[in-house]
Amino acid sequence: MRTGTIGRGLGLATALAALITGIFMAPASAGRGAPDPAPAAVKAAAPTAFTHPGVLVSRPQLDFVRAKVQAGAQPWKSAYDQMMASKYASLGRTAEPRAVVECGSYSNPNYGCTDEREDAIAAYTLSLAWYITQDSRYAVKAVEIMDAWSAVIKDHTNSNAPLQTGWAGSSWPRAAEIIKYTYSGWPNAGRFATMLRTVYLPKVINGSNSNGNWELSMTEAAIGISVFLEDRTSYDKAVAKFRGRVPAYIYVTADGALPKTAPGSGLDTRDEIINYWQGQSTFMDGLSQETCRDLTHTGYGLSAVSHIAETSRIQGQDLYPEIADRLRHALGLHAKYQLGTAVPSSLCGGSLKDDLGPVTEVGFNALHNRMGIAMTNTQTLTEQQRPAGSNNLFVAWETLTHANNPN
Repeated sequence: MRTGTIGRGLGLATALAALITGIFMAPASAGRGAPDPAPAAVKAAAPTAFTHPGVLVSRPQLDFVRAKVQAGAQPWKSAYDQMMASKYASLGRTAEPRAVVECGSYSNPNYGCTDEREDAIAAYTLSLAWYITQDSRYAVKAVEIMDAWSAVIKDHTNSNAPLQTGWAGSSWPRAAEIIKYTYSGWPNAGRFATMLRTVYLPKVINGSNSNGNWELSMTEAAIGISVFLEDRTSYDKAVAKFRGRVPAYIYVTADGALPKTAPGSGLDTRDEIINYWQGQSTFMDGLSQETCRDLTHTGYGLSAVSHIAETSRIQGQDLYPEIADRLRHALGLHAKYQLGTAVPSSLCGGSLKDDLGPVTEVGFNALHNRMGIAMTNTQTLTEQQRPAGSNNLFVAWETLTHANNPN
């Protein structure tokens, strides 16, 4: 598990201010740039009622996938076969819950961290298997795993606790939404909701001023949990975090000479901002705050951005138009270099590490297929990587759920 240094959490007043004004808050710093292209008047408003199932995948999306798999159509059938052959779809899986999950930097120590993340992915995997096959054995196993954890867990501790909570807390509500709203045999759904409200939500709702992928993953968990709990106050607070963090994670030239900074970050000098951006002092459309760290962490952040926007769209508050320019540039820039374009010396000293991982399907489908944005490099990388599997943290089966999905 990778980590950064946990910073100060954003205060409630700051989050509420961001929500009330409905604008991206620029820092009082050298990084202040031009306003984002989406003016306050067209900012999407919060939903008045929640849609279920509605975390990352909706019922129309699931119906589309089931029809494609039943017809043997590609790439969905191969993606489905990949999922069903994985350890996460096993009907013989035994959950490994514990009362306290302790996760240190770089998984040292790792007391229940891998078990929790993988059980949460398994619950989601099994819920997808249930919906596509309508074989109740998969729903029963998903319920068994969720019940095992909701009966036991009390806390997450040590330095990686916020990130761990964000990762597992992103997968749990995806599974819970599908099971609660498409299967009738979950008597302990209320206990699971209590677990999310008392163990997970408090750890993620106030965000983190660590590296951007931390706060984005935490915000993804907060959004998903809020949908499952039908907690509009927490949902609105998480959206405010998102609106403050995305412009501070993905740079576009309209921002000015330096990237924006997140509300409450405390970054108020040029040197501080450049240091936070891994020493990068030349900025270009689509550069992320973690590009020069490595592409894998960047992929975590871009994936969470896409997931949050996808959930918001299902909920009737479409955040994609607000972040589309940043996300399209970010996906395209990183895809180009992962595909083999020579890295210029002005970008991370001419060298990029690792790869994005299986994280491009959701954003590509939304921006290219639904919104009609040309994304040649992202399309090439996405199609090369199909079927996209799991990163074993919080990303799973997105070719199956989102490839060319019009819903």
